[in-house]
Amino acid sequence: MIDCIIQARMGSSRLPGKVMMKIDSKNTILDSMLNQLKYSKLIDRIIIATTDKTEDNIIEKFCQKNKIEYFRGSEKDVLDRYYQCAKSKSSSIIVRMPADKPLLDPNVVDEVIIEFQKNKYDYITTFLPSTFPSGTEVEIFSFSTLEKTWKDSKLPSEREHVTPYIYNNPKKFKILNFENKTNLSKFRWAVDEKDDLLFVKKIISKLDKKPILISDVLNVIKNNPEI
Repeated sequence: MIDCIIQARMGSSRLPGKVMMKIDSKNTILDSMLNQLKYSKLIDRIIIATTDKTEDNIIEKFCQKNKIEYFRGSEKDVLDRYYQCAKSKSSSIIVRMPADKPLLDPNVVDEVIIEFQKNKYDYITTFLPSTFPSGTEVEIFSFSTLEKTWKDSKLPSEREHVTPYIYNNPKKFKILNFENKTNLSKFRWAVDEKDDLLFVKKIISKLDKKPILISDVLNVIKNNPEI
């Protein structure tokens, strides 16, 4: 079972509540991520892993309303939240997605999954170093890798960010950095701050297609340099 686990919470420090902010007349950031991921041909299931804080009840209600599987766990120990989520859902391969990527590219997700399966890696990422636009990164790891990481990670930074223990221990894991054919790392459409949200809204307002791919965003930028 290939599961995409989206980590989502309302308590973002830089842009609180961003996951439920609208990016067009109908869709929130979380809606957009789900809509994009639906075009992946290889993901079997999408699960939202939120926290057990009261402020995240809204995310649970969102999942219930939209019939999306979800899990609630630790706010600070995100690694534990991921592990307990994957364990309870019997995930075998996990695609990790923070909830700040409304314009993630499902084709890139599938390309990385294919590479992961083909060579039996423990972990693949696209940002060591990044050659993709910020907001289109992909991380994939096996459940056994996640379990080993959960058992062995001791530092707060390793618990808070899920995968540092993996990529900081290349001798313990079979790791690949998946590179884009063209280095597009100078571009950014992740949503961390208000300006990021405004940028994504402008991009989406000029596109009437699904899914929205990296090439589509680049075309908008090329044709509308003022953005």
